[in-house]
Amino acid sequence: METQTKQKRAQKTTGRKKPARENVKTVADKNGTSLQVRELDLAVIKPDPKQPRKTFDQESLQLLAQSIAEHGVLQPITVRKAKTGYIIVMGERRYRAGKLAGQKTIPAIVRDYDDDQVLEVQIIENLQRRDVEPTEEAEAMAYLVYRYSPAEIAKRLGRTENFVRQRLKLAGLIEGFKHYVRSGEMTLSLGIAVALFDPEEQQMMLESLNGEFHANKLKRLIENETFNLENAPFDLSDKKLLPKAGACTLCPFNAANQGNLFGEGKMICTRTACFENKKVQTLLNLIRKAKKDKLMLVPKISSYWAEEEGNQYIMARMEEHGLAVHLTDELDILKEPVKPTLEIIRERNQHIDYSDEELQEGLDHALETYAEARKEYDNATGDGFSKGILLHTDSYKSEAILVKLREIPERVETAQALPLDKRKMAECTPEEQIVKIEGREFRKKQIENNRLFEEVAYMIRDTEYINMDKPLSTGEMAAFAISLYENNIGYYGQTDQFRDFYGNVIEGTREEIVARFKEDFKEATLNKLIRYLLTRQVHFGESNHTNDWTNISFYAAMKAYYKKEIEAIEARYAEAGDKREKRVKERIEVLQKQAKALKG
Repeated sequence: METQTKQKRAQKTTGRKKPARENVKTVADKNGTSLQVRELDLAVIKPDPKQPRKTFDQESLQLLAQSIAEHGVLQPITVRKAKTGYIIVMGERRYRAGKLAGQKTIPAIVRDYDDDQVLEVQIIENLQRRDVEPTEEAEAMAYLVYRYSPAEIAKRLGRTENFVRQRLKLAGLIEGFKHYVRSGEMTLSLGIAVALFDPEEQQMMLESLNGEFHANKLKRLIENETFNLENAPFDLSDKKLLPKAGACTLCPFNAANQGNLFGEGKMICTRTACFENKKVQTLLNLIRKAKKDKLMLVPKISSYWAEEEGNQYIMARMEEHGLAVHLTDELDILKEPVKPTLEIIRERNQHIDYSDEELQEGLDHALETYAEARKEYDNATGDGFSKGILLHTDSYKSEAILVKLREIPERVETAQALPLDKRKMAECTPEEQIVKIEGREFRKKQIENNRLFEEVAYMIRDTEYINMDKPLSTGEMAAFAISLYENNIGYYGQTDQFRDFYGNVIEGTREEIVARFKEDFKEATLNKLIRYLLTRQVHFGESNHTNDWTNISFYAAMKAYYKKEIEAIEARYAEAGDKREKRVKERIEVLQKQAKALKG
C-alpha cells in the first residue's frame, strides 16, 4: 500500500509542468547602462490609459506588423510593473503591431517610474517622433512648458525654439477648431493664427462658420478681428497706458512675437478687447490733456454723422469731462501746411508718366500754393484762431490744428430738439421734410436693389449657365477678377501687390468704376490674381507636394517655370536623404545582428 502511494506521488510529480524559464538578455542603453531585456507574454501587458498619444496610423501599423512577422520586434518596448502584469511606458505602437502580427511575446525592458516621470518620459518619447499629430504634439508641449522653458524643450526634442513656440500657441486652439486641424481641413498656419485669439473670440468665429469649414471665410474673420499696430494711436512700447496689459511690443497677442503668421513679422494685434481698451485710454488721456492745456478738442464729426454710435460715445466722454463739443461744420480749421518737395510730387504722381520738366512745373505750382497757405497759417492767431487738437474718430489718432468757431447767422430757437430721423414729418421744416423724403426713398431703393439682385442670382443658379460650353467672356473674366480681389486678397495683398487694381484714379459711382474696369480689362490682371493666390493657398505643416492635392498641383505647375531651381533644391534634399538612409540601413543591420544574438 505504501509502495503504491509513493508510485502515485512520483507520477504526479512527473506530470507537473516545470515553470517556464524566463528568457533574459542584457543590453546597454545609449549612456552605457546595462539593461535587462525580457521576453514578456503580450497577454500580461496593457497600454497606459493616460498615454498622451491617442492616434495611430493604421496603414503604418500594418506595415510594421508585416516587418515584425518577418523579422520580429527589433527594439524592446519599455514597461513598468503594475498590480497585475505590466503597463507600457514606451513602445505602444510596436505592441499594437506585434499583436496584429500574431506574436505571443515581445522583448521588453522593465523599469521603475512614478506617475509624473512616466508622463514626462512618454511625452518626450512621442514628441521625438516625426509623425505626431500636431494638436496632440501641441498639448504635450503645453504640459512640458510648466517644467521647462521653450528653449529647453526645443533642445530636448531637437527642434527650433520657434517651432516649439508655435506649437505652444496651437495648444490654445479650442476643441472645435482642433477637429478641423486633425481632419486636414484646416492648415496649421491658419490654426495658429486662430489660436492667437482668446477662447471666447475663437468660439464666436467657430459659430459663424455654421458647422461647415470655409478657410477663406475664416481668413476674412481674422482680418476683421485684427488690428495693424503700425496704425495704433498710442506708443506701442508704453507699459503704463494699461499696466495690466503692458507694452504691445512684448505682448504674446502681437503676431510679430509669434512668428510671421501675418507676413514678414508685421505687428498685428489679435486681442480685440485689449486694443479697444487702449484706444479708449488714449482718448481719455487726450481729453485730460486738452482740458489741462486749455486746448479745443475737435472730434472729426460732421452734423450728418453725429448720431452714429461711435461718435456719440466720444462726445459723451468729452461732456463728462466738461469739454464743449463742436462739430466740424461749426468750425474753421487750419492744419500746418507741409512744404512740398520734388520727391513728394513724384510720389503723388508715380502712376502717371510725367517728364522731369512737368514734375518741376507741378512742384513750382505746389510751392506757390504752400506759400499762401503758410502765410494764412502764420497769421491765423491774429484772425481769431487758437490752438486745438483734431481727433480722428475712426483711429483715435490726433494732430495739432488752429481752430475758431465759424460765424453762423443766429437762428430762431424752436422746440425741435430731437434728431431729424426721430421727428414726425409735421414737426419738420419744408427743407427738413425734403431730406427725410429723400432719405426714405434712398433706403427703399436700396432694399429693392437687394431683392432684385438676389432674385437674379438665384435665377441664374437654376439655369444651365454653369454647364455652358463657351469660353469666358471679357465681362465674366472681369467679374471673376473683381470677385477674387474683393473676397480673397487681404488688406496687405491689396496695398502691396494690387494697389491700382481699379485704376490710377477712382472717380464716379461703383457701377461706373466697374464698367471702366471691364472696358480696360486685361487678362494679365486675372493671371496675376490667380498666380498670387496660387502662392498663398498652398498648405504647410504636415501637408506637402506628395500627400496634398493642392500642393501636388502647385508643385507640378511651378516646375514649368522654375525647373532648374526646383531640381537644385530636390538634389540637395536627395543627397541628405541618401546619407540618412545609408545610416539607417547600417543601424538596422546592427540591430538585426543584436536581435539574432538575443534569440540565439
